[in-house]
Amino acid sequence: MMVMLFSKAKTDFLEYLEIEQNRSQKTIQNYDHYLTRLIDYAGDVKLEAIDQELVRKWRLWLNRLGTNTADEMQKNTLNYHLIALRSFLKFCNKRNLPAMAPDKIELARTVRKQVTFLSLEEVERLFEQPDTSKITGLRDRAILELLFSSGLRVSELVGLDRDHINLKRREFMVRGKGQKDRPIFISATAAKWVDHYLQKREDTAKPLFARYSGSKQIDRSGNFHRLTARSVQRLVARYALLAGITKHVSPHTLRHSFATDLLMNGGDLRAVQAMLGHSNISTTQIYTHVTDPHLKAVHEKYHRHKTDE
Repeated sequence: MMVMLFSKAKTDFLEYLEIEQNRSQKTIQNYDHYLTRLIDYAGDVKLEAIDQELVRKWRLWLNRLGTNTADEMQKNTLNYHLIALRSFLKFCNKRNLPAMAPDKIELARTVRKQVTFLSLEEVERLFEQPDTSKITGLRDRAILELLFSSGLRVSELVGLDRDHINLKRREFMVRGKGQKDRPIFISATAAKWVDHYLQKREDTAKPLFARYSGSKQIDRSGNFHRLTARSVQRLVARYALLAGITKHVSPHTLRHSFATDLLMNGGDLRAVQAMLGHSNISTTQIYTHVTDPHLKAVHEKYHRHKTDE
């Protein structure tokens, strides 16, 4: 039987992700990085040499590898490596390659982070910060309104083109994580601000949100480049500071605020899962800070009980 080295199987796996699974280049790069870390530790071993003991020692090595800011690797980052290896082993098992069972790899236990979200009063203060007399201010107001109204991820937002969004119907499709499409619905207010911004633009660039600063803002056709996710993160944080909001605010905070607002107003958890594009309901259950306080009220309203005599 021909000996299969880990590096060869890894290359086949990455090609499988690209061709058969249609995963994004960023995802493929991440998986390549995490799996290469196993070669960094153990060398280019035979596939059958990857057993529970080798994985245990690799986990210990990763943990002690640390980062630029800490002596130990964060448990979430360690889990990214293990998830990549588990996916790789699933691929190997599917192809009948000599590899250990993927279910033998257990993820490190992590403490679930508390969800940060904004109150409606904080959201309104945030919206008031951009100077809408300028094209950049109009763009930024449209971005803030759209993030809160739609629950879009920042990567999904910056990937939008003008022809992706339907302002009349106030709905459109977006391709999210795992190359999965889902419907996006936006409020009349968000549609109004996006329309104001587009009416003010004088260029014909394809991106919905253009970049107006920096040395490389114009492409070869004379059009503005697409705004980056990092730029959106910076502008959201800046406006939060101007609004006097002391908590850390990011585009994802507005996504959390979107979900929180839906649930507090009676939205169904399954519907919120679909609108956020979560593949698993357990991911959506981070919003128990919203649903738990409502349980008593639901019990009081709907549970049949005898009245006190």
